[in-house]
Amino acid sequence: MTSTTLAYRLGKPDWEQRYPVLIGTDTVIGAVFRWHRDWLALTSEGERNLGRPEKGRRGVPQAAAQAAAGHVAAEYAAGSITALTLADVTATVPVLDGPVPLLHPRMPQTPRNVEAAKKVVAAQALFRWKPYTGFPGSDNPQWQKCELCGWQGPRYWSHQRGRNGELPSTYRHPASAEFGAPAGCVGDDKVRELIAAYRK
Repeated sequence: MTSTTLAYRLGKPDWEQRYPVLIGTDTVIGAVFRWHRDWLALTSEGERNLGRPEKGRRGVPQAAAQAAAGHVAAEYAAGSITALTLADVTATVPVLDGPVPLLHPRMPQTPRNVEAAKKVVAAQALFRWKPYTGFPGSDNPQWQKCELCGWQGPRYWSHQRGRNGELPSTYRHPASAEFGAPAGCVGDDKVRELIAAYRK
């Protein structure tokens, strides 16, 4: 079997946006995911940075994911990697059972990253978000809990922060039909009441 004859497809991504690479009915041969601008592959041989997509694919995540998956399929066809279980390539939902690291394990401990992460953690606390994972950078998902309504899930800092020195929109808190709120998880007025920064 060669990579040109090996049919593969992308499965449904997990909360970290890892796409399983599947062949046949449901055989998992790895996963591909974006980390900042690069695409990485997770296989039986571990994690490997595949680099940035070719020019012309920028801003088209599906095309880049397909290209990365093609690499995984070629490795499998060549016998370089073996099949895995879906659990092997899926990020588990974090459970808070101790201190949260400042940075995601993949983020280098550089002074710039540490300084940025400290600012983000302070802003998250100010706007009532509790991170369950280390800061992964602005464009990668981080598991968080809303301290206003208890909702948990992946959030991107680039989607939460304010722009041009302004406060973030109160709509940045998750909408919840349970509360029947027109804006935010507990409603625009309540978000403004519960977060001191909006009262200044």
